[in-house]
Amino acid sequence: MTEQVTIEWSHDTKFRLSGESGCDSLNPKQMMLYAAAECAGITVISILAKERIEPVNLEITMSGVLDTDTVMARSVFRSFHIAYNVECRNIDDQTKVSRAVNLTNDKYCGTLQMLRRIAPLSHETSIVSSEEVNA
Repeated sequence: MTEQVTIEWSHDTKFRLSGESGCDSLNPKQMMLYAAAECAGITVISILAKERIEPVNLEITMSGVLDTDTVMARSVFRSFHIAYNVECRNIDDQTKVSRAVNLTNDKYCGTLQMLRRIAPLSHETSIVSSEEVNA
């Protein structure tokens, strides 16, 4: 079974769950994924702030594959996957955003490092610029 959460950045350095539900509707496994996604998001935004870049949109989806068909207390994650969808203001920012995401995944996000001790973690990144979207 796969558990998944998606968060969106709300431009005030806060993240919120996508959709109508709130954190109170998450089970413990989803809450762990939420915490990892938010940690990664805060890290990306912090790195970009040092570069004086503010993305137009940032969405992070964190998923984990469990070893059971239903969520149970004894369920264990077998793998994790994190997907970043970022919209930049211009094409020049794309390289810096890519670097920020890679640094987050490889070095600076302690929560992602912790998850790697539990199970393999893969990631993907999709970066577009407003210039491309409006063209």
